[in-house]
Amino acid sequence: MKSKTGPLPLDGIDKKILRQLMTDARTPILEIARNIGISGAAIHQRLRKLEKSGLLSGSKFVVNPRVLGYTTMAYIGIYLDKAMSNPRAVGELEKIPEVLECHYTTGNWSILIKVLCQDNEHLMVVLNKKIQQIEGVSRTETFISLDQQIDRQISI
Repeated sequence: MKSKTGPLPLDGIDKKILRQLMTDARTPILEIARNIGISGAAIHQRLRKLEKSGLLSGSKFVVNPRVLGYTTMAYIGIYLDKAMSNPRAVGELEKIPEVLECHYTTGNWSILIKVLCQDNEHLMVVLNKKIQQIEGVSRTETFISLDQQIDRQISI
């Protein structure tokens, strides 16, 4: 994370706190405090400071989509007919629940999205009936993920 004066400085204690919470966000504050050797109040203060700095933007539970029947992950490069179509297209993509991420990109595509579908048939419906129907989308290029090999956050 970059502040106005450069990257946010983290000391060794901040890094230990972050590593433990990144491993398991449900770790009790008092357990972290015992492991590090400082008070629970000090942990709370440091976490508030890190939240205020913008480094921490919350915590969340991670849902396993396969348990809900979503087994097809795909990345779709979207070609737009005009650059001025970008905000309108992103607004329409945001309405599609299967779209998990949306990125402006360099290169051939205007936008790269990550979608999660139940199967290939569901993906085809999302592509044909939702994404390709958006005004300004001239064509798409789809890559189906066969299996995710790496899933991690930045090292602290």
